[in-house]
Amino acid sequence: MGRLKGVTTSPVDPTSAPTFVELGTDPKIAEALAADGIERAFPIQQMCIPLALEGKDLIGQAKTGTGKTLGFGIPLLQRVDLEGDRSVPQALVVCPTRELGLQVATDLERAGRLKGIKVLAIYGGRAYEPQIDALHKGIDVVVGTPGRLIDLVNRRDLILTGIRTLVLDEADEMLDMGFLPDVERIVSEIPAKRQTMLFSATMPGQIVNLARRYMTQPIHLRASEPGDDSAIVDTIEQHVWRAHPMDKIEILARILQANNRGLVMIFTRTKRKAQRICDDLTERGFAVGTVHGDLGQGAREQALRAFRNGKVDVLVATDVAARGIDVDGVTHVINYECPDDEKTYLHRIGRTGRAGASGVAVTLVDWEDIARWQMIDRALKLPFKDPIETYSSSDHIYTGLGIPPGTTGQLPKAGRTREGLAAEGVEDLGETGKKKPKLDDRGHSHGKSNRPDNARGDKAKSDRSKDDKPKGDKAKGDKAKGDKPAADRPQRPRQRTRGGKPATEV
Repeated sequence: MGRLKGVTTSPVDPTSAPTFVELGTDPKIAEALAADGIERAFPIQQMCIPLALEGKDLIGQAKTGTGKTLGFGIPLLQRVDLEGDRSVPQALVVCPTRELGLQVATDLERAGRLKGIKVLAIYGGRAYEPQIDALHKGIDVVVGTPGRLIDLVNRRDLILTGIRTLVLDEADEMLDMGFLPDVERIVSEIPAKRQTMLFSATMPGQIVNLARRYMTQPIHLRASEPGDDSAIVDTIEQHVWRAHPMDKIEILARILQANNRGLVMIFTRTKRKAQRICDDLTERGFAVGTVHGDLGQGAREQALRAFRNGKVDVLVATDVAARGIDVDGVTHVINYECPDDEKTYLHRIGRTGRAGASGVAVTLVDWEDIARWQMIDRALKLPFKDPIETYSSSDHIYTGLGIPPGTTGQLPKAGRTREGLAAEGVEDLGETGKKKPKLDDRGHSHGKSNRPDNARGDKAKSDRSKDDKPKGDKAKGDKAKGDKPAADRPQRPRQRTRGGKPATEV
């Protein structure tokens, strides 16, 4: 639809950062942000807001944790016509993960609360009915994941003909996860005359192709210091160690006892490994929650709420929590295994060192993953080509991270001060594919259904295999119609054979 304009860069100078009002932000939005302690704009916000308020198509690129959400969020909220037709949404933000979608919706709702702008998060794992009811009552801004958005579009419960602003957040991740057909389906429902904005920390060539197809003369904005080619913020202290798989949990337990350690996020490749680490650390006395795809949405949101509220200070997660999740006070990020590629590494460690704060990132690399790590090191121009061989008894663990000498793999009882995951209630989301437990006269549930979420989440309905199901009417404990008592049934004739011949002939 249009030609991609050149890249624009901007130096980072927080001392001279303008206020949001100076950038043309609506006073009510600026007042709402100031109430949350947000008064001055980051570079990507300084660059995006004036152009986006003019209605221009943008591609915004900035390091993780530097304010991309408000970079598109403020113009998006300000372009909502509160005097026009509010029966259909006027803005749509598409996100790759449920957790990111929920966070973006929360940020936009807080920023627009004084203007009375209605924001709704739409994502899978929750019941359809509350989302449909909210849409029918009137929503100004919809934030959602592609799958549930398409479901509601197909049901004609979500009408996109009134969309004036479209945002693809973490656009590169959506392409990697195979969302492009879904994105095309969503875009086909939106009027061609609209404002489109794409945002991410990394912008591969596919994003440029996407821009040419769906955007009109987009402007590519990249916020970075002159001569700074690094995609990682300078406030993150990085450690890369070569570790044995059987010793990693011991190393991890010691890192979690470092001085001045705040909240910690631990990333792993698989759902099973995430759950195992969570269980192991819980046995060692740490307050741990976990987020991965085998959990139901209620359990995932419970863990994130407990983490944000400080009831647990360690969150073990797969890459569903590696994009865009912003939690105050995360001081350490630990890669339990070598990430798959440089983008994954970049987004994982970007959960710390956000908004100018400092943080520590530790990566534990297995012997067989050295070649993969060296590719990441080369792509990001890091100085860790050959990771230091490290064990739980290595001195550089204690000196490098400020761990008290003599620390063991168990958290002392004096340090077990967190309330734990159980202190955070599980919200009844009416999750799809689940049956509600039956309650007795006192409102208590019994049996296996007592747990609102288990480790298998939305797949709970298939916990029993076909082989486990009762077979035939007799398995139900009732006699089938027409069944005769055993004494009245004709006996099947039996004949003893030997070598295939009747025994009497042998």
